[in-house]
Amino acid sequence: MTLRTRPPAASGPRATTHRLRTLRYSRFRRFLIGQSTSLLGTGMNTIGTTFAVLQMPGGGAGTVGVVMAARILAVLAVLLLGGVFTDRLGARAVMLTADLLRFTAQGALAVLLLTHGARVWEAVVLAVVLGVGEGGFSPGLTALVPGLVPADDLADANSLLQIAQAVASVAGPGLAGLLITVSDAGTVVAVDAVTYGVSILALAGLPLSQSATPRQGLVADLGRGWREFTSRTWLWVTTLHIGLFNCVLWAPFLVLGPALAQQRLGGASAWGLVLALYGIGSIGSGLALLGRNPNRALVWSVAASLGWALPAAALAARLPLGWVAAAALLAGAGAAVCNTLVTTVVQREMPAEVRGRVSAFDSLGAFALGPLGLALAGPVSDVVGADRLLGLGVVWQLTAVGVILALPSVRRHGTR
Repeated sequence: MTLRTRPPAASGPRATTHRLRTLRYSRFRRFLIGQSTSLLGTGMNTIGTTFAVLQMPGGGAGTVGVVMAARILAVLAVLLLGGVFTDRLGARAVMLTADLLRFTAQGALAVLLLTHGARVWEAVVLAVVLGVGEGGFSPGLTALVPGLVPADDLADANSLLQIAQAVASVAGPGLAGLLITVSDAGTVVAVDAVTYGVSILALAGLPLSQSATPRQGLVADLGRGWREFTSRTWLWVTTLHIGLFNCVLWAPFLVLGPALAQQRLGGASAWGLVLALYGIGSIGSGLALLGRNPNRALVWSVAASLGWALPAAALAARLPLGWVAAAALLAGAGAAVCNTLVTTVVQREMPAEVRGRVSAFDSLGAFALGPLGLALAGPVSDVVGADRLLGLGVVWQLTAVGVILALPSVRRHGTR
């Protein structure tokens, strides 16, 4: 089994052209520009909204949690509806509507903040609107990309989108902090609204596609999507794997990591370095994937998810900052491989008329347990200890990957 399955590309300019050949397609270029801009705004938004809520009358850490929870719950609540309407109306139409909602929500919050009239309840309501837009937009990503590039270039297209997300995760918070320093949180939220406007323009320039899926009623449509999802063992097993990972390992890492960094690694700057190297690892791995079409893609995807265990293991073992940072770099690299390849397999193997619904069930299963893990990480660590909780998550991840790789359905799918 080898990752390089195409003939080796030449070195120098020809190699670069080979790796970026997906950018030849004007529709994908347009979408990539819009999505990259939107992701950068999203990377800025968490910092901007957090500081904005803290400065509101009655604002505080608990209030920030309420606003964030309202957004996440709204995303989860509408994911399945987003999948149904994506398959009924076409991905572009639903994604445009979703971006209009996000643009409106962030634009309204920016106006309230810049006029110093924002109140907490308004931030909560607009967070719900933003979450509805995000939940409607998400299923369309899996459904839209196969119509923008040939099947042979899907992996490269997904790699470029993964790189854009990683760049935004590194650059977004930094830009937000800089804008807050020279201006205020309202400016950050306003910039986020503008980025959604750029995404709207990009989507509006794509050809309108109408789905051929017959409408059988909402329940029947969801039932068809559920049957397509559950009939493929490799799909529901890998979704369950990511969902439990988010709850058991990654949520405790995100909750406990900053506190452990403060105690042992040097504080907020050390934790910022860890997160930045995670993003850099994802960027580097995404670039390495360009121009490659790996055999046994699903096996590579599941194996790469082992990388997420490394930074938690380094913290649990009380290793110094250099080791934790290196582990985060490898975890980011694994994340890019895992996310890119599993998305490509789903796009290639799902019938076009159900991609939206299958993607919605996939996303719901992958992230529904995340909030529970975030809520329980602190109380459970008080009982068993932070190091032990992280160590248990690492053991879970190693065991789960081994079990999943032993399944014939996983080993068979994603093979060229």
